[in-house]
Amino acid sequence: MVKITDVARHAGVSPSTVSYALSGKRPISAETRRRVQAAVRELGYRPHAGARALAGSRSNVLALVVPLRAGIHVPVVMRFAASVVTAARAHDHDVLLLTQEEGEEGLRRVADTALADALIVMDVQLHDPRLPLLRELGRPSVLIGFPQESTGLTCIDLDFKAAGEVCVDHLARLGHRVVALVGSPPEVYVRQTAFAQRVVQGFTAAADRAGLVSSVHPCAAAPGSALAVAERLLREQPAPTGVVVHNEPLLEPLIDAFEQLGLRVPDDLSVTAICPDEFAAAVRVPVTSVAVPAAEVGARAVELLMAKLSGAADVPRATLLRPRLTERASTAPRTA
Repeated sequence: MVKITDVARHAGVSPSTVSYALSGKRPISAETRRRVQAAVRELGYRPHAGARALAGSRSNVLALVVPLRAGIHVPVVMRFAASVVTAARAHDHDVLLLTQEEGEEGLRRVADTALADALIVMDVQLHDPRLPLLRELGRPSVLIGFPQESTGLTCIDLDFKAAGEVCVDHLARLGHRVVALVGSPPEVYVRQTAFAQRVVQGFTAAADRAGLVSSVHPCAAAPGSALAVAERLLREQPAPTGVVVHNEPLLEPLIDAFEQLGLRVPDDLSVTAICPDEFAAAVRVPVTSVAVPAAEVGARAVELLMAKLSGAADVPRATLLRPRLTERASTAPRTA
């Protein structure tokens, strides 16, 4: 392991000078700072977070709180996590990933130690029990998601309500009058996970506004569930001709299930989705979708947190990203 003494020797300065150059606690000449930074890069030196904490400086670590609860689609969550890590490294910060369902206890453990300077919290519920503690902690935090009451918090996310509306509006423009939402797993709604609830709100509001017949179907995220929900939809009277899918693992299985039941996509049934672009484009019949911009949300969450750590007074409290719909091969005008 490269030590600060190795960096000092390589740069031709004292260890204390290296420390001052990295921490900014004392003025160092531009030439000396350049030599130190070059030595850090060449040797791959990484200051030890615990040592920095003991010295009274920041740990340069952000905690990313991602409880891997039932019903969460891990590949999408990891896209958010990868984006947070990449953005944090650009600010010379590491990321501590907390995946256990620890709730308030886990947050307090991080806040009461020198493990992390600040927190990014995911899987936000409408009435999240972690919120009172987040408001009280002496650590800056950013939520990826919007609870019902966000006063005193900094939140960022895709506008999932608008995303549900955009999908329905697209189907309505194509002439579809009966639409269905194949939603997240039931346990996600039981927890009142904010993004899932808001998709339902947007879907229902847009359908009502356009005078469409609509229905909502929570569905387990398993291929075997696709055929069951497809059969259930086709038994409805009238049966939907447009479907919105907010359940990434079901995209391809659901299209296969409809075709197994004699419906071709998009000739007989139009399908839209709310998911990352890569998922929608990779399906056998590429799916018209509203993108879940995991990379942008993660990066901007880090930027908000960096601004709070720097003491900026004008950090926006609410950042809602507008939905962007990309038309692909899975939607077409209603012909009958």
